[in-house]
Formats: sequence, C-alpha cells, structure tokens
Amino acid sequence: MASHAPYRHTPPDPANRRPDPTNSRRDSADPGRDPANHRHDLANHRPDPVDPLPDPARRPAAPDPAPRPVPPDGGPRRRPPYRTGRDRSRRVLSQNFLADPAAVGNIVRAARPGPDDLVVEVGAGRGDLTRALAAVAGRVVAYEVDPGLAADLAVACRPLANVTCRIEDFLQARPPRRPFALAGNIPWAMTAAVVDWCLAAPTLTAATLLTQWEYARKRTGGYGRWSRLTVLTWPSFEWRLAGRVHRTAFRPVPRVDAGVLRLERRTRPLLAAPALPAYERLVEIGFTGVGGSLYASLRRHHPTGRLDAAFRALRLDRATVVADVWPEQWLALFRLLHTPTRRH
Repeated sequence: MASHAPYRHTPPDPANRRPDPTNSRRDSADPGRDPANHRHDLANHRPDPVDPLPDPARRPAAPDPAPRPVPPDGGPRRRPPYRTGRDRSRRVLSQNFLADPAAVGNIVRAARPGPDDLVVEVGAGRGDLTRALAAVAGRVVAYEVDPGLAADLAVACRPLANVTCRIEDFLQARPPRRPFALAGNIPWAMTAAVVDWCLAAPTLTAATLLTQWEYARKRTGGYGRWSRLTVLTWPSFEWRLAGRVHRTAFRPVPRVDAGVLRLERRTRPLLAAPALPAYERLVEIGFTGVGGSLYASLRRHHPTGRLDAAFRALRLDRATVVADVWPEQWLALFRLLHTPTRRH
C-alpha cells in the first residue's frame, strides 16, 4: 500500500491577498491604500439596516445641558417653597378662593337659604359668597380666620345690614342657639374638622360645603363604597352630592376639582333615639375588618343562626366586604338582629 505524506497547512502569502472593498477596517491595514480615500470611505459608511445599533463611534454626541444659574451669594440652588407671605398664608390655611360667579351661584342654589334663615359661613375670604348669601338669607354670620383678609371682608360686608363678620377661628365658635344652616368654601385641609363640628351642632339643619371632589364622592357612596362616618350618621343625616366645580373656578388654581357636599339633618330620624347607641355599636363592630368580611366581623358578637337568617333576608353574600353594604342595608340588618324574637 502506498504511503502518503502528512498534510501541512501553508498560510497564504499576504502579498497575493486581494483587499475586501466591503470591510473598511481591514482595508485600512493595507499599506498600499491611500489614507485620504480611507477617510472618505469611513465618512460615507452606512450601518447595516438590519442592525438597530450602529457603531457608537459614529453616533453624534449629545449636547451638553444648559448650566443652571448660580445664586449671587454662591449658596445652594434651592427653590423657595412660597414666593411671598401671602402665598405662605394661603398654603398654611389651605386657601383657594372662588373666582367664578357661576360656581358661587351653584352653591347658593344648593344651600337654598330662605328670607328668615340664619346662615353661618365658613371661610368667608373676601366676601364673594357672603354677598350672594346675604341677598337671599335673613341673616349671615361670616367667619374668617385670616387677619390679612379682614379688610377686604369688611369692605364687602359694609353695605350689607344683615351680615356680621367675625375674624376668628370658626372651629372654636359655639353653634347658634336657634336653628341655622351652614355654607362655605371651607379650607380643604380642615374638611374633617368642619364636618365633625357640623355633626355635633345640635341646632344645625343643613350644611352645604365645597370640598375636594374625592372627599365628596367618598362620603356619598359615589364609588359604590360607603364610609364608616356616612353609615354611622345615616339615621340622622342625609349625605348628598349636589354638584361639581372645576378647579379653574378657583384662584389660585388647585390640582383637583371640588364637590358640593350637602349634609341635611332628617326631620324624622330613621331610628328612634334610644336605638342609636346599639346601631352605632353594630356599625363599629362591622367596620373593624376582623375576618375580612362583614359576616366574619359580626359572627363574633351575634348568634350564627340569626346572622345567617339576616344575611339571607337581605341577599347579602357572606364574603361581602363592609364598604359594599349600603346604609339602607345597615338599617335593615340592625332591625333583623336586634328585634326581639317571638316565642310561641
């Protein structure tokens, strides 16, 4: 058998290799290539359209950001939170003044004051709503806590004989002895405190409050969910959403819209006064959230058989969360659980 010599790889001669016109980098290594033509090829080179990321060396440099101004005293560049003392007071007191006459008229119509009614106004400001209330109400007592607005409010109320201006904190004032209604573009940061004052005033007949839109919707079940405060006070007060005011009706313009919240005391309560403490205990137990559902919260305090019968009568699922129960269902549930059973 004939024997063969082992295979040996012979590298090609560099002198005989032909340059590849499609590879500019490899061509640049050719000592016989003109440098000027090589730069021209680099300038006219276009990346492969399939490749979404071209060579970073050919990307244009991003412009440098403009330098921020340096304070003349050389201190840190810090933006002041408020421009003037007036702005600081507006922020602290949560002041957004109504500047739209149409919005003022909507509040007056929602309040429905009569010629013999006493109206207490909260957050009178410069007196825009005060003048509109005084035109239809028998008497208006306007409260404003900001001394900086006292002069404007006094000028607005000077020609109005049925208006009394009080530059003091409304929350520290005692309710009038006679029946009265309350109205006002209240400071949004003190909404909860003003509402609590209204609920505790024994002679209050109704309150028309301009609050944040989310608060007004929350208290009136606008999202299909009911708050603890609304359910607790439902036997004695009706909570109603009476309108919406766009944020551009205020100066300065806030970030959110406002809602006209109407709170009316019922002439005939839905429960007798002796039953109110037991009803309030039921609501408090239900809103504890123990067990994750209303049924689980109440099961610890009521017989299972009677609780099951009440839920079947109201067609309430045992997994229903407490916020999904309407105020009317709460009243019916209270009557079913607390009405004495008949013995045969």
